[in-house]
Amino acid sequence: MSQNPSEPVVPAPGGTGQGDGPAPRAPRRGLDRSGPLDLGDKVQLSDAKGRLHTITLKPGGEFHTHRGVLRHDQLIGAEDGTTVTDNHGTPYQALRPLYSDYMLSMPRGAAIIYPKDSAQILMWGDIFPGARVLEAGVGSGGLTTALLRAVGPEGSVHSIERREDFAEVARENVETYFGATHPAWDLTIGDFQDVAPTLAPEGPAVDRVVLDMLAPWECIDAAAEVLVSGGVFLAYVATVTQLSRTAEALRDHGEFTEPSAWESFVRPWHLEGLAVRPEHRMNAHTGFLLTARRTAHGTTAMTRVTRPAPGSRDEAELTHPDNEGFGGGVEEWGPEDIGERGVAPRKIKRALRDIRQGRDR
Repeated sequence: MSQNPSEPVVPAPGGTGQGDGPAPRAPRRGLDRSGPLDLGDKVQLSDAKGRLHTITLKPGGEFHTHRGVLRHDQLIGAEDGTTVTDNHGTPYQALRPLYSDYMLSMPRGAAIIYPKDSAQILMWGDIFPGARVLEAGVGSGGLTTALLRAVGPEGSVHSIERREDFAEVARENVETYFGATHPAWDLTIGDFQDVAPTLAPEGPAVDRVVLDMLAPWECIDAAAEVLVSGGVFLAYVATVTQLSRTAEALRDHGEFTEPSAWESFVRPWHLEGLAVRPEHRMNAHTGFLLTARRTAHGTTAMTRVTRPAPGSRDEAELTHPDNEGFGGGVEEWGPEDIGERGVAPRKIKRALRDIRQGRDR
């Protein structure tokens, strides 16, 4: 029988939970919450130098450093953001980790979509409460978590992932964040082109399609089939060749509006007295975002009137095999085509181990 997370966990009879073997496991609690700190919550402890330590509150638990010992009991029931000291007087600020903290620190197999890009996807993909979202390329589950938060209890997210090992890592990360299997989430193993049409046997059934994969241009027809009229198609790609080829595929389909593409940079600033300046490091290029709207089914999109540079729309150039990625070429792409390293099986195993162990750390 599962335990109500709001009820305290009582150590086994005859034991204190501190010296008589391992403490009872804390209840699994999601990270998306507010209010006083409770058993099973993850807490970020920040010291005076800004160093972060994440712990999971357990009955009788202790956090040890070379400076001293901080007992979990000092935090259980305390307000989020409280300051506590260890047995040697070292102070720590205690706060629940934010979604961005979790995304950047989550164990991963595939690369994640960074918070700056997730925020752009939610805004320009118009992910609204109640939306039906079809996602492909689940990776490590970072964007999936953001989508589930955005659609709310009335919406749904269906994720499609080709690799079962990636899907397992994503499932563990999402369940860790929400504390349990999310009722609005479905995860399917397979190819987007094969799975998507089966989700809408009686007609268009999704409001948004979000793709994070090597060759999104191969999925345009399937996306058009399942998207409702006026729905949003959004692709996240890493390279210019992927961006160009996807844009040309959308135009060739004929029932998507003129694609729009951009990238975002985030430059943090150093703030200390009068020393206010940009940080020496920044998150620059991570990927391109491309969006287009689905026209009414059976309606050809209007062609934008432009004055292109000479030769930019030359059919022979666009389809020439030497221009692989820029409209030409028919070869199947792999991670090496965009400079990605393959993910070793041991990295997947390590990520799964870190997720499962981290729930009780």
